[in-house]
Amino acid sequence: MAEKASVPGPRRDMAMHSDWWVSGWEHVLPRQGFPLTMLIGTACQPGFTGSLEDLVHEIFGGHWDMIGGDLDGPLTFSWPDEEWDYEAAPEGREACEAARWEQFSAMLTTAGFPVPTTVRDLSELYLTWGLARREETPDGTRWSMPAALPLPGDLLPLDPELTERLDGIRWTMRTGPLLDTLIDHLVDDLGEPTETLTSLDRLAAATGQDVDDVRLALSELVKSGDAPVRRGEEPADAERLEAHRRFRPVMDWEHFHENRIHVSRGD
Repeated sequence: MAEKASVPGPRRDMAMHSDWWVSGWEHVLPRQGFPLTMLIGTACQPGFTGSLEDLVHEIFGGHWDMIGGDLDGPLTFSWPDEEWDYEAAPEGREACEAARWEQFSAMLTTAGFPVPTTVRDLSELYLTWGLARREETPDGTRWSMPAALPLPGDLLPLDPELTERLDGIRWTMRTGPLLDTLIDHLVDDLGEPTETLTSLDRLAAATGQDVDDVRLALSELVKSGDAPVRRGEEPADAERLEAHRRFRPVMDWEHFHENRIHVSRGD
């Protein structure tokens, strides 16, 4: 469930829920949503019982800059000490912050949820939304999180632009690793062939992936303009290829190298 990131502390490392980035909550919540999720993820580790406040005291001595000090720190959408990007947001920090709060408040109010003003308020919303669970046990307060976080769009009325952006992020995170594995095979194993006669089941065996995942990766390669697929001399639909049917991906390596950053993963 969690990916660990080492953070200075007397007793334990911080743990971040691996579904955080895929779910898209970081594009919806104030900036403290990220460290709050990390804090709750850490509280879920075996051996800890207590409140989130207890954990902040245990690891940070009661003050953690990432959440603005403590759980009663005010929520914000921007980091107060960051240099403002006036090209991306020429209206300035205060106007941008006000606009984000207006949008966020309207979204929560429409859905019937209270608008949080502190990190503590947001942690209570996590419990309401099912992003976290808190249980009193004979040993003390225990925290837990579901393996897959609820999606923002399942709980809040997102505008069409944000919905499209989050869908795109989730799709890219789903297909990116599959596509990277296919590209590694074409580049490192086959030496960047212009054409190669193959099939989905052969590619699956060569890359250690499922046939459906290879089909998905190949379809993304076609959509990006890097490699039309042919059967004989006729174009083929990558999304409808049968596992055993032979086809030829025709790679445009010049286009590929101009438009992609390829990282080869060596042993």
